[in-house]
Amino acid sequence: MKKVLGVAGVGLVGAAAFMFSGVYNVSATDKHWDITTRLLELVRDKSVHAASKNIVAPNLDDIKMISNGAKNYDAMCVQCHLAPGAPVSELNQALYPKPPVFHQKDDKHKHKPAETFWVIKNGFKMTGMPAWGEFHTDQQLWEMTAFLQKLKGMSADRYFELVGEGGHSHSDGVHFEASENNTAIDKDDAHSNDGLKNSTHSDTDNHGH
Repeated sequence: MKKVLGVAGVGLVGAAAFMFSGVYNVSATDKHWDITTRLLELVRDKSVHAASKNIVAPNLDDIKMISNGAKNYDAMCVQCHLAPGAPVSELNQALYPKPPVFHQKDDKHKHKPAETFWVIKNGFKMTGMPAWGEFHTDQQLWEMTAFLQKLKGMSADRYFELVGEGGHSHSDGVHFEASENNTAIDKDDAHSNDGLKNSTHSDTDNHGH
């Protein structure tokens, strides 16, 4: 027993020395080992599944819900998760872990609607994923969930059709409109510039409704 306690004590001292030494590199440019990434993703997925198992999703096929969700996605999510026809952003490239690009055909990030809703509402620790439930109603979050169910493989034309005009916006939102060659340009500058610019709307908007 004394030997076991001694080994445990040495382990604790070693762990404390490691933590306080500063030797561990917390830089986002120093990626996790593959095994570490897999373990973290496993813990994340199991946590989301357990937390969302009792959530009942509403009907997510209503076109108004999908369109409202598209407007909010365009205002709140494009800089990290991108959109069909939109250029790759520096934020998407620089964040670690890298935000998934939902319109690309990749089943790795496919979740059930209840799980998607939970993630949008509660966010993820230490990833850059916000807890949007702090500032938006469940209805708005379900609308974004409805849109995300349709986003995989969506064309740029369909995306811009759903986003339309007059959607909800944040001060750091970037909004896109299809040009003739199906590339993305800023809505407010569609006829005068080829670049992107930030657009600012009032915080008293109707969140896409």
